Amino acid sequence: MLDTSFLISLSDPLRAHHGAAQRYYRECIQRQVPMFLSTIAISEFQVKQAINDLPLRNFVVLPFNVDHAMACGLLLRATDRDAGDDRVRVKDDFKLIAQCQCENITHLLSEDDGTLAKYVSRLAGLTPGATKVVLLKDGFETHWFDNGQGRLVL
Repeated sequence: MLDTSFLISLSDPLRAHHGAAQRYYRECIQRQVPMFLSTIAISEFQVKQAINDLPLRNFVVLPFNVDHAMACGLLLRATDRDAGDDRVRVKDDFKLIAQCQCENITHLLSEDDGTLAKYVSRLAGLTPGATKVVLLKDGFETHWFDNGQGRLVL
């Protein structure tokens, strides 16, 4: 799953993590890993830039549906929002997390370590087989595509 911050980094060459976003994007295409694009992320991206600016043919658009909404409500009920976190932003993050949970999406590519990654980590204890966040700030790593197998360093 791709979140809004990933899409912004992918589309803007001036962003700090543009290179990592491009590498993940290309690697997903090369390995034929489906890149899910939530309608939630589409609506957030569209605020500042047209979604049609992105290579939509390479994404699997994932509508937010009733099952996702019910899962999101249960996740929000089970987890307290930190006082300093924006309520709307957290709700959108939980919607993405719920979609990943419902659709068995194992990885979420993001630049957001402030809220999204924090709540994914917090929910990991409640959800077996929880989604993992791949943070662009950590740079491109092939082990995400190889079941955690890292590169051999000689």
